[in-house]
Amino acid sequence: MASQPPTSFPKDQIKILLLENIHQSAVTLFKAEGFQVESVSTALKEKELVEKIRDAHVIGIRSKTQLRDLPLSEGKRLLAVGAFCIGTNQIDLDSANKRGVPVFNAPFSNTRSVAELMISEIIALSRQLGDRSSEVHQGIWKKVATGSWEVRGKTLGIVGYGHIGSQIGIIAEMLGMTVLFYDRVTKLPLGNNKPMATLPDLLANSDFVTLHVPETPQTKNMIGEDELALMKKGSYLLNASRGTVVVIPALAAAIKRGHLAGAAIDVFPEEPEANGEGFKTELQGLPNVILTPHVGGSTSEAQESIGREVATSLIRYINQGTTTGAVNFPHVDLPTEPGRITHRILNVHKNVPGVLRDINNIVSNRNANIEAQVLATDSNIGYLIMDLGQDVSEDVKLGIASLPNSIKTRILY
Repeated sequence: MASQPPTSFPKDQIKILLLENIHQSAVTLFKAEGFQVESVSTALKEKELVEKIRDAHVIGIRSKTQLRDLPLSEGKRLLAVGAFCIGTNQIDLDSANKRGVPVFNAPFSNTRSVAELMISEIIALSRQLGDRSSEVHQGIWKKVATGSWEVRGKTLGIVGYGHIGSQIGIIAEMLGMTVLFYDRVTKLPLGNNKPMATLPDLLANSDFVTLHVPETPQTKNMIGEDELALMKKGSYLLNASRGTVVVIPALAAAIKRGHLAGAAIDVFPEEPEANGEGFKTELQGLPNVILTPHVGGSTSEAQESIGREVATSLIRYINQGTTTGAVNFPHVDLPTEPGRITHRILNVHKNVPGVLRDINNIVSNRNANIEAQVLATDSNIGYLIMDLGQDVSEDVKLGIASLPNSIKTRILY
């Protein structure tokens, strides 16, 4: 077997810090690379996070850890961040970007798990299963058909037609439902799913409305009193996106007055940092309301898949410099060629005129031969991958790193 090219930093000294009980599938992949791995089962407060991040080359988190500017500023060795979930609003993406730290997430891996939960809750709401189950647990026998319906022939409205929303639409059609969707971006309809021109149009024509949008200033309080009033009397609302999307007091009021026949809520504006008692919401105790503790993607299959997906992206970045899939970074992927005797230099720099000229002058002045080079930029930074001869690579690296606009420079191998 051919020997691997030498690395600029021994793999057994690369430290991976994983918080919030990230799945063993990620740990296994990291250890197979020879990295040091430290796993912590909980999120960390900012003070603890600042202490831990100082020695980490990679940090992996889920939704509870708040990775803001202060801990990022203390991560002097930090190469990359892994969000082992879909959402990244818990991370200061702009701060990470300006510090030359790409952030990778898992946009696909829990899609099926969330879709299945939504479909099951649509059926459960239509049959009032939460209430019937609770009553029997209390010793109450209440066999009724009033207010219970088949979902076949009903209309499902999907707000946010991304990976999850589109899959829900396909499954719902298989149950005999008519599917409408609304998305701010034009999306290709799957199956017989039908796009709606406006959110009010979707709300007014749906028996069930399910929300699958990111947390942004535009989606905050997207569904409030006015939007709920547009929904059909006797319809249902489901939210597995972000807790800030729905105005909870307005939803509670709509259920209390009988305008909505029920709701299923998996996310809340404020959620506990750890499991335990004491959680409060105005929706507790209301009829035909299913409340779950942010478990949309909480299946063994999803967590295992997320672990593999994010760990693989991080390993590709560490080993090759590949940033494809990063949510806050220019996407660059320069394949390696077997047999090529080169070193790879990675450079993140401020996106200002003249940087590439200065870098190429450094290479030219040292009579180095560039075998391959790719540069991509965003509004803040440029990211360069350069393969060149081993005899001058260290000198070139030092020259590039000394440029006033360089943010981070390293030799990969």
